[in-house]
Amino acid sequence: MTAAGTQGRRRNRRGLATRENMLEAAIRSLASGDPGAVSASRIAKDIGATWGAVKYQFGDVDGFWAAVLHHTAELRGELPVRSDTDAPLHQRVAAIIDLLYDGLTSTHSRAIENLRAALPSDPAELERLYPQTAAEIASWGLAWNASCQKAFSDLDVDPQRVLEVASFIPGAMRGITSERQLGSYSDLDLARRGLTNAIVAYLESSRPD
Repeated sequence: MTAAGTQGRRRNRRGLATRENMLEAAIRSLASGDPGAVSASRIAKDIGATWGAVKYQFGDVDGFWAAVLHHTAELRGELPVRSDTDAPLHQRVAAIIDLLYDGLTSTHSRAIENLRAALPSDPAELERLYPQTAAEIASWGLAWNASCQKAFSDLDVDPQRVLEVASFIPGAMRGITSERQLGSYSDLDLARRGLTNAIVAYLESSRPD
């Protein structure tokens, strides 16, 4: 390899490391819960970078937020529930509920919740102002639905019911997680078992006799 090629690879590695550092710093800042943290220019200042350096890496604020979302999705990966494990329905549902119960209090989840709360709630407005960010959020929904369908694909349950369940589980778990963070008087272990049993019963009833 030529000297120029070696230098190019080193610059590329440095650029990737800089990008990674910016994304991780953005997540930490967003996870703080400070409303003012949802500002790309402030995040740039917090990490000791200029806004020009951030724009060089991500293009604009829309590209920056889309990259933050994509970065957390890559770290999260797919549901750790495989359809070829021979695990029964109840065990698979419980695994998903437990995954979200633990994951929704993580630094990455707090960061994403704070970012999404600051973005336009109307999908049309979000798509108009932040098209890349809107596309990334939309891809999350598609990936989540596909992962849930895959998790139950060998159990002969109605795919439409799986889709219905997939659509409400995240919201239901955010409610339970909120109670957990607020210091609820409710028994949240009981709540998780109840939600799991309700989902299992709904999916079970769609199986052929």
